[in-house]
Amino acid sequence: MPRRRPASLAAAREAKFDQAGAILEALEFGPRQRNNTARYVLLALAAVTPQVSWSAATAPLMGITPMMDWIAANYGVKYAPNTRETVRDEAVKHFVAAGMLVRNADDPSRPTNSGRTVYCLEPHALELLRKYGTEEWPSALTAYLQSRTAIVAELQRERSLHRVEARLPSGELVSLSPGGQNPLIKRILEDFCPIWVRSGVVLYIGDAENKWLHFDRDYLARLGVAIDSAEKIPDVVVHDVPRNWLVLVEAVTSAGPVDSKRRSELKQLFANSSAGLVFVTAFANREDLRTFVTQISWETEVWIADDPTHVIHFDGERYFAPYDDAMPENLRALA
Repeated sequence: MPRRRPASLAAAREAKFDQAGAILEALEFGPRQRNNTARYVLLALAAVTPQVSWSAATAPLMGITPMMDWIAANYGVKYAPNTRETVRDEAVKHFVAAGMLVRNADDPSRPTNSGRTVYCLEPHALELLRKYGTEEWPSALTAYLQSRTAIVAELQRERSLHRVEARLPSGELVSLSPGGQNPLIKRILEDFCPIWVRSGVVLYIGDAENKWLHFDRDYLARLGVAIDSAEKIPDVVVHDVPRNWLVLVEAVTSAGPVDSKRRSELKQLFANSSAGLVFVTAFANREDLRTFVTQISWETEVWIADDPTHVIHFDGERYFAPYDDAMPENLRALA
């Protein structure tokens, strides 16, 4: 009997794999969306092992890495650690878009890019999966498909309740994703800009869900700045029009102050700018500053949201102004 067990396990694994594919097809996912990874992710999120019936499906909270570990332990398929994005792109994002998964149900304010992001089956989807293979499946499937648009709309509505609304100096409203540094970015837009960049035009705002949420590419191009990737752009970029400065602000809650390395990176990124560069690190409070104070680069500024009318100047001969190494030659004589 022990010798036959692996064959039996292999058959059970194959059966569940095929069933997961049939479920995804019934849910109208296309061939590319019901790929092998998607099938295994569905099994993981329902906690359906080869020996467990769909009627016993549950909805555990799982991050991408725990999903990969679960699949390896229960179905013998191992994903390399560097394939996390593949799992997310080939399965998870499609399930979220279709309303099958809820992201961060335990903490909706958690930012999307948090390392602690988790997913779980949406309750209606879980109820449907539990009826797979029973006489109730056809009618339950029909009812679910008819209600899916409403389910997606409700999930989006709930998500929107946690979004961060911020008003730009122009009066325009932008909607930032929940949590992370976005509450601080709101303070930068609504408190820092009106005081320190009074005639400023906000050209870029970084958001965890959408790096290009607010990006005036044409305006930056007129200043000589061409940016192809959002990865290295500071969190907020503001053009001080009267003084022709680009104020580059990093919002720091857990990492990323303007240290000497970051200052050099920003100088390189904006090397062709016809505007002078001012480097600012923003913190929510003094406690956060205390954590990073030894990393702050000289010839930069620090702004604390709890004391919005003050900035801390890190040495140098100029107070809240570009230095020669971050200023076009034609502006240096005017400094």
